[in-house]
Amino acid sequence: MATKASELRRGKVITYENALYSISEITRVSKGNWRSYLQLKLKSLKDGRILDARLGVDERVEMAFVDTKPYQYLYRDGDSYIMMDQETYDQFPVDAVAMGEADKYLRGNEQVQISFIDGKVVAVELPNVVELKVADTSPVVKGATATNQSKDATMETGYRVKVPPFIDIGEELRIDTRTGEYVERAKG
Repeated sequence: MATKASELRRGKVITYENALYSISEITRVSKGNWRSYLQLKLKSLKDGRILDARLGVDERVEMAFVDTKPYQYLYRDGDSYIMMDQETYDQFPVDAVAMGEADKYLRGNEQVQISFIDGKVVAVELPNVVELKVADTSPVVKGATATNQSKDATMETGYRVKVPPFIDIGEELRIDTRTGEYVERAKG
């Protein structure tokens, strides 16, 4: 099935140059009045090598047939992430390489999309936004507002992110897993 390159997302599996690749990074580049394009980092499913690719946003890309299903991430065990099928409650390990940057964003009980080809895990798609608690940050600056200033905050997973100056330790924040950036305070 062919799809427009502009509809590609991180974690999807495509056929490129007659081989299967999962998309590990995707960046849209727009330069003035030039045509915009997508800069991709593709990971070979056969041998794990990384390939840089450049596609026009209107180019057609062949999507590989994969079986994708939601699973619940439970916990990390060494170099494996333990997943659970939400229908059968079966648990199985997924290699850290397939999980990518999951250790930055997952703390447990999040739902992820796992793609299989012939029963083998080929890609894991994280939720677009996760909620994490601030573990450490500099003190709140009195009178600080959401201006161009920002400060570093370390989340409960160890991930460091730039946040507005009014954020304090213990607050729940929404973090975009696609960009790694702070979105907003968590509601509720």
